[in-house]
Order: sequence, then C-alpha cells, then structure tokens
Amino acid sequence: MTDDGKYISGRKADHIELCATGDVGFRSKTTLLEEVGLVHDALPEMSLDAVDTSTLILGKRLRAPILIAAMTGGTERAQAINRELAQIAEERGYGFGLGSQRAMLNGATVATYEVRDVAPSTLVLGNIGVVQAKTLSTEAVAELVAQVGADALCVHLNPAMELVQPGGDRDFSGALETLERLAAELSVPVVAKETGCGIGPRTAARLVKAGVRHVDVSGAGGTSWVAVETARAAGSGRALGEALRDWGVPTAASVAIVRAARPRFRTIIATGGLSTGLDVARALALGADAGGIARAALQELVAGGREAVIRLLEQVENELRAVMLLVGARDLGMLRKTKIVCGPELRRWLKLARRRSKKG
Repeated sequence: MTDDGKYISGRKADHIELCATGDVGFRSKTTLLEEVGLVHDALPEMSLDAVDTSTLILGKRLRAPILIAAMTGGTERAQAINRELAQIAEERGYGFGLGSQRAMLNGATVATYEVRDVAPSTLVLGNIGVVQAKTLSTEAVAELVAQVGADALCVHLNPAMELVQPGGDRDFSGALETLERLAAELSVPVVAKETGCGIGPRTAARLVKAGVRHVDVSGAGGTSWVAVETARAAGSGRALGEALRDWGVPTAASVAIVRAARPRFRTIIATGGLSTGLDVARALALGADAGGIARAALQELVAGGREAVIRLLEQVENELRAVMLLVGARDLGMLRKTKIVCGPELRRWLKLARRRSKKG
C-alpha cells in the first residue's frame, strides 16, 4: 500500500470511530423533516396487509424504499461492516451503498468493498468523489464499478468537508463537466450525491442540464461531515470547521428543491439524518423515491451487533407501513401524492424551490 493509501486507510478508520461514537451531529440545524405534517385519514378503508411498500429503484426491485446508505471502505474494520450490512440489506430487500472507493486507487483494498457474494441480488451503489473522478478516464471509473459489481455509481460532492479536512482538496473546478461525461458514457446510472450539506436550487438546475438524472440529496441535519473532519483537524482547520459545522441545506428542503427541478430527476434518494419510518414517509411525501439510513445503522451495529441493526430496520419498516395506512396510501405512489402541512422554516425553503422552478 502506498503512503497515500495508508493515510486514506487511517482517515477511514477515524471516520468509522467518530461516526459510531463521536459528537458529530449538527448543533442547531435540523433536517426539517419534523416540519412535514402528514394529514391523518380516519377512514383508510384498507387492511394493513394491503399496504405495498415495494418499489423499483435504479433498475432493482426493493421490498421497501430503504437503503442502508453509503458507509465505508478501505480498512479491515470497514470490510466487516460492509459485509454485515450488505447481507442484512439482501435479507430484507433493501439497497446498499458503499463508501468512497478512493482507497482502491491507492492500495490493495478491493476486498473491503466486496459484498456481492453476501448480497447477490441487492441494489449496490458504488461511490467515488467527483474530484477523483475528474482525473480518471471513463474506462477507469467503469473498472471501479465492475470490481465491486455495482448497479449504479454515486459520484459524491463534498467541498465543505474537503475544505476542513487536513490535506483535503481545494480545487473543485471541472466537477460539472465530469458528471456530464460520466452520465453520458458510463453503462450504469450515475447518482450525484452530496455528503451532508444538501443540494440547493442552483446545483439541482445545473445537474439536470448536464444530463444527471439521479440524485442523493444527503442533506444537512444528520451527520455533519464538517464536524467529523473538524475532530481530526488542528489549528486554522479546526477553527474553520467550527464556523462551518452547521453549513448546508436541510434534508427536507433539499428533497423539495430537487423535486421541483426541470426536467425532473428520475430518482431522488433522501439521506441525511433519517433514522425512523416516519422520517422515510415524510421524505417520500416531499417527493423522494427512497430514504437512506447510514449513521443510525452503523451505531446500532457497533453497539449491539447484527440483531440491533435488524431491530432498528424492522421498526423503520413497521413505522412506514403504519404511516401509509394512516394517510390512506396503499402504495408509495399514493404516499408521494398525499397532502402535507409544512412548518414555517420549511415553507421558506419551498418558496425558494418554487421560484427557481419557475425561472428554469
């Protein structure tokens, strides 16, 4: 393994520990999902057994609109985490996202991302940073996808995180052109994915114009990756991280913003602070196609093992089904059309989304 590879491996190990046990949440900003009110239907006129949570995401049929979202890779501990969570996703009919495959470019860490033998039919999302992808040919990126057997590739956007990260990237030019190239040339879907700071109206508009049709908002209010890197930083980097800890577009607002983009995205994944079935239901009512759960699953795995993760996900699914019954939604299409009542802060963001949609 190269020196750069050893550095990245060490950083990935730090990330796991901080996300599992550290204080790396947003301090004052929330996802704003709590401001999404779902309207109760006292006459749903159906059985709970009639509720259908199945959905087609990126060409794969899921039992429920749930992804165990982008986690990790590049370390021995990451290998165990990825394989355990991917196997759970396989058993429960969810999707699964790998962490950044950047480590694969710097050493022999492919095994830490290999999950296909335990998740042969699961929707698996690969992952590479747009700054790294910019330096690679489309063929090289396709090889990263092929090595892990991914069904789609998340290309993550993380300028805020990188600015705070010791030794992080500072040049983010050419990112849009890279996304446009990969969306046009890769044989698998390309998902533009933020990393905890969300997607605003200007970014959403430029993504769709570039031909990107799938997006993971990864909004603010859950794990602050700025806070993660702040915990690893020193001096001016730490001071900058403290200033930017709560930076970003809240998850609920980001879902609404990308939903309003024209032409429409084909797939909207809501990650960033989701941990309950009610969170997933609210995100879908705003226009998402699926909800991703990351840190909550990791924390349960570290604290209580496989059975704790399964209990969490069973609760998420049970809550989602209950909420669908209580709003009279037999399927996810009906849930996405259900009436909602929004709180004042979310309404401000929705006005921004509508204004941008009219301009576009």
